[in-house]
Amino acid sequence: MKVSVWGSRGSVASPGPETVHYGGNTSCVEVRNSRGDLVVLDSGTGARRLGRTLLGRTEPVHVVLTHLHMDHIQGLGFFGPLYVPGLEVHLWGPASKTQAHRSRLARYMSPPLFPVWLKDLPCDLHVHDLPTGHDFEVPGFRLRVAKVCHPGFTFGVRVEADGTSVTYIPDHEPALLGVSFPNHPEWVSGYDLALGTDLLIHDAQYDDEDYCDRVGWGHSATSHLVTFARLVRPSVLMPFHFEPAYDDSDLDRIVDRLTSALAPDISVVAGREGVTVTVEPAATVADG
Repeated sequence: MKVSVWGSRGSVASPGPETVHYGGNTSCVEVRNSRGDLVVLDSGTGARRLGRTLLGRTEPVHVVLTHLHMDHIQGLGFFGPLYVPGLEVHLWGPASKTQAHRSRLARYMSPPLFPVWLKDLPCDLHVHDLPTGHDFEVPGFRLRVAKVCHPGFTFGVRVEADGTSVTYIPDHEPALLGVSFPNHPEWVSGYDLALGTDLLIHDAQYDDEDYCDRVGWGHSATSHLVTFARLVRPSVLMPFHFEPAYDDSDLDRIVDRLTSALAPDISVVAGREGVTVTVEPAATVADG
């Protein structure tokens, strides 16, 4: 599989000269298998640029939304494939206890929040509730989702193809209210989903100092990510969903801390905008 990052910022887009290296667009990741099948993970502001590259595509497009916070859906209304007449587009996302995913998503894709109604999009649109408790398939991929510790109905996603796996958990607070992780790994949020994955794309929003004032906000501190990675043992860790107030030098320090703490067992590749990773049984950076 090839994994390309189109947006890796959390909470709100943060463009500017101080964020040019890691990027300012919010969460959007493209996953392709060896024959070119496509899954898009989240549709933050990075989805606009990705969508422009897909305008000549005739095969179905599948978009998986981990949750419906604005930084993960704000690019959806500007995602080019939605406006291609007749193009088959599938939007997967979480239902709530009282509403299907379509109803929840339509609250954003409608006036006054957006000028185009979900029901009026010209593509051949299919909206699905994410299934829980079992794997499901889209062309070329097997997917599994599980609820993770983050406010609201929030899922992590494991994507498998070509004999490899990518686990995507962009918003996650696995150590919520605890001074340490539970003694039994199976009690750790996201553990079963991420165990042994080839590439783990994971929340790295806060350094430990800032986390102290943000407990319960649904995001990881650097030390929590180190502990979680050691528990689930990915081949490669990609820190992701960066705090919008952090500039490139701040993120360099966080990535350096993660790299030092996890070496030599787990490689670290920063989830900066524009990076592409080729996922193999031992994943390697392809370019970017």
